[in-house]
Amino acid sequence: LPLRFLGWSPSRKNPRLCGWCCERLPLGGAEVDIAVLFADVRNYTALVEQLPAPEAAALVNRFYQVATHALIDHDALIDKLLGDSVMALFIPGIAGPRYREMAVRAGEALLRGIGYGTPDGPLLPLGVGIHAGPAFVGNVGAEGVVDFTAIGDTVNVASRIQAQAAAGTILMSEAVYAAVADRYGEVATRTLTLKGKQEPVVVRELRPTGPT
Repeated sequence: LPLRFLGWSPSRKNPRLCGWCCERLPLGGAEVDIAVLFADVRNYTALVEQLPAPEAAALVNRFYQVATHALIDHDALIDKLLGDSVMALFIPGIAGPRYREMAVRAGEALLRGIGYGTPDGPLLPLGVGIHAGPAFVGNVGAEGVVDFTAIGDTVNVASRIQAQAAAGTILMSEAVYAAVADRYGEVATRTLTLKGKQEPVVVRELRPTGPT
């Protein structure tokens, strides 16, 4: 008996989940500790200006394919695909208790999928930023236009960390690194000045070295 007949349909945030688990719930949510990943193509505008429109579209579609597979394989919710960037959420109830590690592993898989750490090199210049902490998670919107997303300082910090990640690198906050230090050992430290933050923010920089 097809599950669709029983009212089941895949979530557009992650097709392994039911749509009722996310976007079909009513407005509202709760504060949850999550990890947030942003990935962005560097110099995207200049890059696509040099390509015919069909080639530019094919390149972006390839980025989406790699990102979608890497994120879904690590139990993420794909919050947004925005032209040259992607935002993903790693929620304990979905990604498991090691959700912060899953976010980092997803970032590695994304960079490797684009070609970093491989003999052929990257298809696109891509940087990744990850932060973890409390955020409001749930459905927001009005008048029938509703989106399941995360809101709060944790999301903003993740986005701003990503903005300073060089192509081919993952920048993770200390909150994330603390959860993966045993896996990755000592990695390079950077101190960032982020918009809206009075104090500098310490991050760790990770570069994929090849297939795992």
